[in-house]
Amino acid sequence: MAIVLSDVLSAAEARVLYEAAAGLPFEDGAKTAGRVAKQVKDNLQAKRCAETEAVLEKLRGSLMQHAMFGAVAYPKAFARMIVSRTEDGGHYGDHVDNALMGGARTDLSFTMFLSEPDSYDGGELVIADTLEERAVKLGQGEVIVYPSDMIHRVEPVTRGVRVVIVGWITSHIRDPRQREVLFDLWQAGLAAEAAGDSQQLRLIAKARSNLLRMWAE
Repeated sequence: MAIVLSDVLSAAEARVLYEAAAGLPFEDGAKTAGRVAKQVKDNLQAKRCAETEAVLEKLRGSLMQHAMFGAVAYPKAFARMIVSRTEDGGHYGDHVDNALMGGARTDLSFTMFLSEPDSYDGGELVIADTLEERAVKLGQGEVIVYPSDMIHRVEPVTRGVRVVIVGWITSHIRDPRQREVLFDLWQAGLAAEAAGDSQQLRLIAKARSNLLRMWAE
């Protein structure tokens, strides 16, 4: 299940974060890729420094305060986050994200698009499931969250510069099917609340809480 979050940052915050991210020092992204992914990775990655960490921390904090992100991911920890820059035909071929990063399990991946979509050509994030491939190119500040076990790629950037923040989440709920059930209940709770049906809201909240007790790690 892939979810797009369009309101993690305000438009002004997204512009400021883009400017900060675009001004970071970058290095060859293949340095931190896994053995298989390194063969298909052609992009740049922000060097580890205080300025990079400030950019990542801004997004990390905003995501942790976002209700839908919490309902989708049930984040236990951020396994890793990076700022990525792709230009001049750079791309990232078909790959699956590493199952472990720094000893932490990766359950969900996310990408925040920071460049304005009309400022570059190509650069779509293409996610494949058993039926089809879906190409995603979002607006400035929008985020897509998807399971880390899905094959995906970044198409070549043929004009301009694509700047994004990519991250990986260790979830309290390991099983993606269980996360989807909990997300459905969260949505049902919102609908019951909007309808003013307090009895249904209590029952939904009870079921969701009890499933969390059964499934959470």
